[in-house]
Amino acid sequence: MFPMCYGSELTSNAMLKWQEDRKVGWHYIAPGKPMQNGLVESFNGRMREECLNEHLFPSLRHACRMIAAWRDDYNHHRPHSSLDGLTPREYHQRSEEDQNLNRANL
Repeated sequence: MFPMCYGSELTSNAMLKWQEDRKVGWHYIAPGKPMQNGLVESFNGRMREECLNEHLFPSLRHACRMIAAWRDDYNHHRPHSSLDGLTPREYHQRSEEDQNLNRANL
């Protein structure tokens, strides 16, 4: 695990060294321009409002369990406006059905 320096960007010397050692590109979001990474900003806001701000975590184990449960709900059971109100599971099933129909029509 990396030691973290807490700040608005959550960067640390260890993380910067990790990306440099692995030749991973590192791009900062310009200050005041969160829409440069809108999907992540949206997700982070939802997670903070719906999970992190709603619970007190007495231990790391408890936090991991609560976050995993929230993530499972978010990824599998909750309707998403970007998917026309379908859950990711429903969207995936519909996509597979559409692919099968397209194959049958060839």
